[in-house]
Amino acid sequence: PVSVKQTNLLINGEFVPSVKGKTFETFNPATEEKIADVAEGGTADIDAAVAAARAAFDGPWRTMSAEDRGKLIYRLAELIEENIDELAALEALDNGKPCSVAKAADLGLVVKTLRYYAGWPDKIHGSVIPVSGPYLCYTKAEPVGVCAQIIPWNFPLLMMAWKLGPALAAGNTIVLKPAEQTPLSALRVGELIVEAGFPKGVVNIV
Repeated sequence: PVSVKQTNLLINGEFVPSVKGKTFETFNPATEEKIADVAEGGTADIDAAVAAARAAFDGPWRTMSAEDRGKLIYRLAELIEENIDELAALEALDNGKPCSVAKAADLGLVVKTLRYYAGWPDKIHGSVIPVSGPYLCYTKAEPVGVCAQIIPWNFPLLMMAWKLGPALAAGNTIVLKPAEQTPLSALRVGELIVEAGFPKGVVNIV
């Protein structure tokens, strides 16, 4: 059986309990047995996560080269692939789908999605558009800043990859809220995000 390694919030590169110390229970839907108590984020936790994401956006993430951002996204894909059995088991435990489906379908697509977006950071540019008259017309692609992302319970990690990949590739930072029914696999990926070497505050999970 898979063990639950992380139940705290990821804020500014650290796993911390909620400011108010509140938790909620997560259950195995197949057996209705309690799996773990998970930190329940509140307003103060969200404020801290947004502040951390903003600091990362204004600092190390914004100044990092596009090539290096791509390398970090690719490294995350590698770590997910290396831990695919554990993540599939966590997904099955918390979500209720067969472990074989979680591994072959969900996690396989997670890795492919992140590898795809890992190739995008140094390929995002604007263009100069020819127009008549004495005008210069051009587009410039820029990150928007801090992105709030909410993922559902039915495909937790695949939805997470679909949201993380393009936002990170474009140079944004993130505050992500997993579904309260299925927080465990997202928190484990949070550990892998830290292990991959992302600067503190680039991805926060509340």
